Parts: sequence; C-alpha cells; structure tokens
Amino acid sequence: MNLVYHEASSRGFVDHGWLQANHSFSFADFYNSEKMNFGALRVLNDDLIAPGMGFGTHPHENMEIITIPLSGHLKHKDSIEINWKEVNAGEVQVMSAGKGIQHSEINGSKTEYLSLFQIWILPNKKNINPRYDQAHFEIPIVGKLQVLVSSINHVAGTGLKIHQDAQVSRINLEAGSNFNYSLKSESHGVYVMQVYGASEVAGQRLNQRDALGVSKVNTFSVNAIDSIQLLFIEVPISNL
Repeated sequence: MNLVYHEASSRGFVDHGWLQANHSFSFADFYNSEKMNFGALRVLNDDLIAPGMGFGTHPHENMEIITIPLSGHLKHKDSIEINWKEVNAGEVQVMSAGKGIQHSEINGSKTEYLSLFQIWILPNKKNINPRYDQAHFEIPIVGKLQVLVSSINHVAGTGLKIHQDAQVSRINLEAGSNFNYSLKSESHGVYVMQVYGASEVAGQRLNQRDALGVSKVNTFSVNAIDSIQLLFIEVPISNL
C-alpha cells in the first residue's frame, strides 16, 4: 500500500479578499513540485467566495471539471448556453471542456458566502465536443457510499458522467463506525478528503480538510472518530 498524506495546513492558501482558496495541488501562484497531481486528479480547490463575487468569463480545454457546492448558491454561464444556471448546495455540476469552452462562475447570493470544492480530472479522450450537466443528490444515507460522478463509458454506473475511468463519491459515518472502501481497479488510486470531523483512514488519522492518497491496494478501512463526511476521488494512477 502506498500512502501520501497531505495535512490541511500544507495546502496553498490565497486570500484575494473576495476569494479565499486552498489548493491541494499546484495551481495559479501556488507551486509545489511534489504536489502537481495525484494520478489523473490535477486540481482540488476548496474555495470560499464573497457575496456577488466570482470568476469572469475564462476558457478551459481538455479537462473534466466537477464543482460541488457545500453551502450557498453558485451561478454558472458558458458558451454552450448563454443563460445563467443555478447550482445549489446539494447539487453537483460537471463540465467536459473538450476542444474548448468559455464559462463564468459567480456567487449567486448578495448576502451569503459560497463554499465549494472544485475538482479537475484529466480526460481519457481529448478534443471532444464540450458538454455540461448537473444533478441534485439527496443527503447521503449514513454508512452508505453515494456515487456522484462516474465514467461516461459505464452506462450502468450511477451519478453524473465524465470522460475518464474515475469515480467521485462520498460517505457520512457516525462516530465509532467503520467502512471498507474497495477500489475499482488495481491501476487506480483514491484521494480521500476529510470534509469534516476526524477519522482514521488506512491507519492514518485525518482531521478536517486533511487528505490522503491511497494506492497499490484493493481495499482499505475507514474508522470514524467523530461524525464525519469523506470525499473519495478515485482515478487512474498509471498509463496516463
């Protein structure tokens, strides 16, 4: 088993006033040669955006972008459709940038902060036609893994779809309970983000916003110290 531990405080932090961002991997002005990616996972940003503020129109290409609002109201507009779309806490958004897309993202509230995770995953197919989707997910049943995103090639798979053999899922656990995570492939690894609470994952203690990359193993254990939520980002590690 290979483990890569990232303490929350080791993330790249930037405070622009309107934006407070924590970068798990090298991004923008934050550069760490040991934090370029975890397999096909290129970006995991933990953003807090002030009311009415956000990112103006900017381009992306050949990237699978997943946005998970934790609280607040995200407004999104792109070159596929000119109308603004709302993505609220409890929903997940995916965007396949493909051969090129322009989009804008702003906090849709004038009074509340917007907290979100944004995940970038390298695609296994380049220069496709851009696509967009979003969906609402119920609050996870305690103790049951909830799949949010899976491969577009897995027709029977649940969740939103992206162009990569990847899976994004989450679980809520009560204090003192256990869970075993099983990987989909021997060539995969899982980046585990402790959304809140404290747990022991594959023998490593994680506190809020700590993360652990787990690879070269078929299954690993999770022991909840507190009432917790974990985010699992399973991606190919080799043959990228």
